[in-house]
Amino acid sequence: MRLDRGTHGDLRKSALWGKPAKGETRSSALWGKGGRGFVSFVVVALALTASSAAGAASRYAYTTPGLLSSAKASPSQTFNVIIQGNPDKSTAAIASVVKNELKSGERGAAKGIKRQFTSVNGVAANLTGAQIVHLVSKPGIAAITTDAPVQLAGGLSNKQRWPFVSGVQKFWANGTAAATPTIAVVDSGIDASRPDFGGRVVAQANMTSLTGNSAGDGRGHGTFVAGIAAGSGDGYAGAAPASKLVSIDVMDDQGMAMTRDVIAAADWILANKDKYGIRVANFSLHSSQANSFMYDPLDQAVERLWFSGVVVVVAAGNYGVDGRPSGVPFAPGNDPFVITVGADDIDGSVSTSDDLAAPWSAYGYTLDGFAKPDIGAPGRYMVGPVPTASTLVTEKPTSVVAPGYIQLSGTSFAAPVVAGAAAQILSAHPTWTPDQVKGALMLTASRTPNAAPLSQGVGIVDVAKAVALSSAPNPNAALNRFIGTDISGGKVFDAASWASTASANASWASASWSDASWASASWNSASWASASWASASWASASWASDSQSAASWASASWASASWSDNAEVEAPSEDGEYLSDAELAQFAADLGLDTTALPLP
Repeated sequence: MRLDRGTHGDLRKSALWGKPAKGETRSSALWGKGGRGFVSFVVVALALTASSAAGAASRYAYTTPGLLSSAKASPSQTFNVIIQGNPDKSTAAIASVVKNELKSGERGAAKGIKRQFTSVNGVAANLTGAQIVHLVSKPGIAAITTDAPVQLAGGLSNKQRWPFVSGVQKFWANGTAAATPTIAVVDSGIDASRPDFGGRVVAQANMTSLTGNSAGDGRGHGTFVAGIAAGSGDGYAGAAPASKLVSIDVMDDQGMAMTRDVIAAADWILANKDKYGIRVANFSLHSSQANSFMYDPLDQAVERLWFSGVVVVVAAGNYGVDGRPSGVPFAPGNDPFVITVGADDIDGSVSTSDDLAAPWSAYGYTLDGFAKPDIGAPGRYMVGPVPTASTLVTEKPTSVVAPGYIQLSGTSFAAPVVAGAAAQILSAHPTWTPDQVKGALMLTASRTPNAAPLSQGVGIVDVAKAVALSSAPNPNAALNRFIGTDISGGKVFDAASWASTASANASWASASWSDASWASASWNSASWASASWASASWASASWASDSQSAASWASASWASASWSDNAEVEAPSEDGEYLSDAELAQFAADLGLDTTALPLP
């Protein structure tokens, strides 16, 4: 923090410092090396102290630089100030002086005293410029300073629009954030040395079996994802900036992983979730092999996490073309239990009324007839941290907006917005299950009337509204009756039983969506779950309940590749979806920050 020099008026001649002699240089342990000028200063200061009882040289109070000149220039304007008294004056005495000034009514109307202090002998008040000019010479008044907004060093801030669209900025009050559960990031690793994470990367595990994987985060993708989910860099705050992070590296430096390594990451989370307090896991990747969720091992791995109490958030994928339905056939985005996230195109405003899905954001039905994604979140032109030596920086130099920060687009970066939102919900509702977290997010989602049906799921995440709920419906209620236990005693989905039921009754899930608990949703449930189960594509003989015939279509190699979901072809945006001055002013009260100090990349 830098302390600006104060003045009598706007000159340095207060009772505290005395009037500087011509050519004098401030010195001593406070000012630097002393000399004759410093001796003169000491003599003057002592003389002022000795004569203070007589009122000599203490006629004017210290004022914040510029305050007195502004007060003189605008005598009828009101200013928020803090008035402090001399050490021999009590708060009550100072309050009396200020009240008398207000009673006179000669110098304009003001709101008066706003707060009286005990730790400081003084008061906070709203005064006119004329009142300040008059009070500055009143006996007993030591200082009148501006009651300015406070910004903590390294405080939480972000001038991009996405935190305001998703509502996460409401959890950054006064530059701080409440503790939230640990988020596991299954990706290319996290550069734990970055100040964006402030020592909150509590564990790192390397599951990569591919060669060409640098230590830390050679790709840069995982660090970026972690920054969106839980970064706390000055000007680059993420969705849950107080969450601890666990880094599980499954990708090489080109952003490719083997499905076996991703499954191993799920195993690691399952074994260590209690040790590190992991309640959320983010998978910004997808398999390269289309499959039914009933038999895909990656789907089964994330389901096991879900059933164990870990909220699993996954990217829908970036294989959409020109905003048309693409289907979502790849694991883990095709899994009906987990939260699949599509990428919202903010389109230059905080309102979601004009939003569309990003043109490459995948959406539609899975091979099993489930509508995906479940929800949308900002994912286009996002700015976040990246290791400066990573391959993303090398490949996309024009996307670098500041040293160590890059602009990228993709469902990869929509997913961690929701992962951070899930952590915020669990902080407020620690006993909630993953089903309840998903239900809360879906129930409170903001509508996107201009978006193509299904492209944004039920709407755009609004975490503040989700946190405010006292209870939440279960969107997986129809599926949960098919959950059983396996030989180890763990919960597992009975795919054969579900397939038999769904093939016999296309409306098997309708009851769960007609529940009154969904009545307050801002979206129409029919638009999300309408004809999903009437689609014959999932009910074909290929995956009938007979496991032998089912195996014929599922002949995929389980060592198939998985890919990170950043939109490689997306060109950078010139404005980067930053808040306009008007929008920034609108949200200043929510942030509790001095917005003029927020850095803009």
